[in-house]
Amino acid sequence: MILEKIASPVEIATERFTLRPVRKSDAGLFALYAGDKRVAEATQGIPHPLPPGAAEAFCARAMAAGGDEDIWVMDGTRSGLPEVLGVISLKKMDRNQSEVAFWVAPAFWNLGIASEAVNALVAANPQQNCTMFAEAFQDNPGSARVLTNAGFQYLGDAESFSVARGVNVPTWTYIRKLDRGGGA
Repeated sequence: MILEKIASPVEIATERFTLRPVRKSDAGLFALYAGDKRVAEATQGIPHPLPPGAAEAFCARAMAAGGDEDIWVMDGTRSGLPEVLGVISLKKMDRNQSEVAFWVAPAFWNLGIASEAVNALVAANPQQNCTMFAEAFQDNPGSARVLTNAGFQYLGDAESFSVARGVNVPTWTYIRKLDRGGGA
């Protein structure tokens, strides 16, 4: 029997924190932060209220090998910040492309955490993508600024379903062309 190595996202250092793979121990802070209605309603897939066991299930999915999404925790411990500031992910698409998604805990909004995470992920380009896409709900211009500040270009309007809101929400879609060996 041949055992395959469990692939997990590589760690990526930023100035203030580290993007690292999800750990089982992250579930408590995920439940606290993702359970906040403001966080859930700013994402496509987080329900509100957060059902019991959802954070643990998220950790298990994030840690499982062979999925179509790489998920990192924004971990601030090396600079005296909390262990979980938020989450950022790359969901694999066809033709060497991925979709970026992220959320930051409300206590750390407007501190440049999301911008720092997106810029680091683009620069590292861990999946060696040619293109990254991202969406921002039109009622969340802060996320749109994060994307444009990271070099994403506006592509057009669309809509995506928000589990927390239970409806389709208008979005802005963005694209970032990349060198396969790095972000710029």
